[in-house]
Amino acid sequence: MPTIDVLDSAIHYEERGQGADGTAFVLLHGNPGSSHLWRGVLPGLGPGRLLAPDLIGMGRSGKPDIPYLFADHARYLDAWFDALGLERVVLVGHDWGGALAFDWATRHPGRVRGLAFLEAVVKPMAWEDLSPQARERSRTIRAPGAGERMVLAENRFLTSAFAAGVLTPVSEEDLAVYLAPYPTPGSRRPILQWARQMPLGGDPAELVARIEEYDAWLAASADVPKLLMTFEGSPTLLIGEEMAAWCAANIASLETVACGPAGHHAPEDRPGEIAAAVRAWADRHGLRG
Repeated sequence: MPTIDVLDSAIHYEERGQGADGTAFVLLHGNPGSSHLWRGVLPGLGPGRLLAPDLIGMGRSGKPDIPYLFADHARYLDAWFDALGLERVVLVGHDWGGALAFDWATRHPGRVRGLAFLEAVVKPMAWEDLSPQARERSRTIRAPGAGERMVLAENRFLTSAFAAGVLTPVSEEDLAVYLAPYPTPGSRRPILQWARQMPLGGDPAELVARIEEYDAWLAASADVPKLLMTFEGSPTLLIGEEMAAWCAANIASLETVACGPAGHHAPEDRPGEIAAAVRAWADRHGLRG
């Protein structure tokens, strides 16, 4: 379980497989997770170098005094990729990890061999795209004072993620791993900042522009195989039938694989199915060499 210095802090990551040569599979988690999300997926991905970092401020990575905006996460992640010398990469992203994967691929197209994603932030959304319950929750999170109370003081965003955001609540032991990096309200700032950055109604404008840039790359990059894993059976899903149809119509060289019932934090519910889908897709396209 190595840690490497990046910029003014350090990033912890899980690693399986050997060697710096060849293609590395990089699995990126979202909010409020960590590399622990991939513990059931990694063993089923097959041979090769497998890496799963904790985003800056999350998991066992450092917590520097930064705003924890999307651009901050991208900057530290860039430094991690470069510190490890990752030149041929297959990206697998969930939630904001998917958005960071899209963004990194857009800015480093020569280093990306393939891109797989699930329950990711694919495009800017309108408030009307959300369910009434999700709209109310998002408005509470964005409201000064109310968001701090819900996410920082009461820690409800994190605790509900692995109870309501999955079909089967995680075990007490696994929940303890997710909770461990956030013992105080101040330590939960990265979670709040992620939650406030959902691209809704054109805000935040800088991030919406960045998402539009990676959407343009996703539409044009026919030379890069892509895989969307979809799920069913939960009101917490970010990519339902309508969003999956948008992806099929707007993302080049995309294959879609249904992986069964799951909540938004699908690697908790369907790790074996996710691993099998990524492994079969990677083998079909010869992505391991």
